[in-house]
Amino acid sequence: MTKTAGFVAAEALPPAESVVAGLRPHARVLFWPTLALLAISAATGYFYGSLPEPWQNIALLAAAAALVLLLWLLPLASWLNNRYTITTRRIIFRHGFFVRTRQELLHSRGYDVTVRQNWLQSLAHSGDVLINAGLEHPLVLKDVPNAALVQQVLHDLMESSHTLMGLRRQEQSALADETAHWGSR
Repeated sequence: MTKTAGFVAAEALPPAESVVAGLRPHARVLFWPTLALLAISAATGYFYGSLPEPWQNIALLAAAAALVLLLWLLPLASWLNNRYTITTRRIIFRHGFFVRTRQELLHSRGYDVTVRQNWLQSLAHSGDVLINAGLEHPLVLKDVPNAALVQQVLHDLMESSHTLMGLRRQEQSALADETAHWGSR
């Protein structure tokens, strides 16, 4: 009897959570910062050494470094700090550079998923995935690659989560019925 009870308890455990997808906004947002990096590097290489005073060459390097930091490194770091993780149980939103924010949304709660694309996003097969979970503002996976596929995966995960929750409730009610019958004899 204890083996059976132990077997049922192990069977009732939820399956382990696994990562389905790790997403970031589309990398095309780095196009203009990369173009600025190339322009700054070309201008610095062209003008360095041709200025009449040595301090002007140093000032040129300092200005170039400041521009690279402002126009390339900060956008790159901002892009790297926006992450969306989809697991078998939830969606995790992580964003922020100086102030980090983490939000989680369980698939079992249920939500509406909408894809919004502008013309540039539709050319790149990306888009904004809006997740409305009854909150004041919908959560947005901004400019994710393969937005339609992300929408389909979220629908599938939400459906399987509801199916799994229904099966667990049925198993729990069946166990409660068996316990009630066993106790009444």
